[in-house]
Formats: sequence, C-alpha cells, structure tokens
Amino acid sequence: MEFLDRLLTCADCGGEFIFTAGEQLFFFDKQFKNDPKRCKPCKSKRGGAGLRTGTGPAAAGLSRTETRTECSQCGVETTVPFKPTQGRPVLCRQCFQAKRAPTTGALVTAAATVELVAAGSVGDRPPASAELMAAAPQALRA
Repeated sequence: MEFLDRLLTCADCGGEFIFTAGEQLFFFDKQFKNDPKRCKPCKSKRGGAGLRTGTGPAAAGLSRTETRTECSQCGVETTVPFKPTQGRPVLCRQCFQAKRAPTTGALVTAAATVELVAAGSVGDRPPASAELMAAAPQALRA
C-alpha cells in the first residue's frame, strides 16, 4: 500500500496540517482506524505535554512527604520520605545502607565465584553453597 502526504483540518484551531506518509504508515502498522483530528500544537496543549517537562509526582505538582523521626538503630534524628508505621524500625541513611550492604548479592557472589574458580577442583571441598556463604564476609571486606 502506498501512502502520500495529505492535508487535514485541525478540529480545535481550524488550521491545516500535513498528515505525512510516514505518519500514515505508523497509523497503519498500529492498526489505528481514524486519522488524527488535531495538529501537533493543539495536541500538545490538549494533553498538557507542554506544561511540565519532568515526570513523576514532583512534576505533577505533588510534594514528597518528609517525616522527621528518630533512627531505631543509632538514635540520630532523621527525615524519611514516608510515614512510618508503628512497630517497624526506621533507619537513617547510614544505618539503612550499612544494613543493606551485606545482602547486595551480585558483588558477594562475583567475588566468591572468582575465588572458587581460582581454587581449582571441586572434588575435595564442601558444596558450593556453603563455600559461597563462607566467602561472603571476605568479599565484602575486599
């Protein structure tokens, strides 16, 4: 099927705009049944795309909730981007990162795998899972 540029009239401003052959091919590929009704500037105004350049809650005009609280581990006053629920610990950034570090997995596994490969044969050693667990603290210190 051959597509040719066509002149269409905008439903909002009444101006004419070109519905290019490339746009027609795109509409055809996506199985859109109707031709566009608005020119690009009117479409942008209608969708609000020209109003905000960013995305997410801040771009939508919503402020992020910051709650002041005390760190459950070290006791320092901190702010968190959520409302804490009762009975659950709240950690400051330093305590959170320190607690999260041992469970990062990829770095620990990579370091342990390198050690296992360098060690040679597997026959006289315990299963790999126990060896990985033993190597994890060493990999974190490296």
